Amino acid sequence: MSETVLDVKGMNCPLPVLRANKALRSLASGERLRVLATDRAAVADVQAFCRETGHALLAWSEETGVFSFVIRKK
Repeated sequence: MSETVLDVKGMNCPLPVLRANKALRSLASGERLRVLATDRAAVADVQAFCRETGHALLAWSEETGVFSFVIRKK
């Protein structure tokens, strides 16, 4: 399955989640979005966003200051 990548590195809260929400609107149900962010607040923000919207947060990780989130659209 293909994956869309959204690079929001350098953007601060709430922009990473707002941009992710906009990107998810253009995807079909079940498609995946990988969000790359550097704002530490994105960890809690993306988790809360997925809980509230019903999208699935499949995985998240951090490597050298870059957070990667894989979200499956509901």
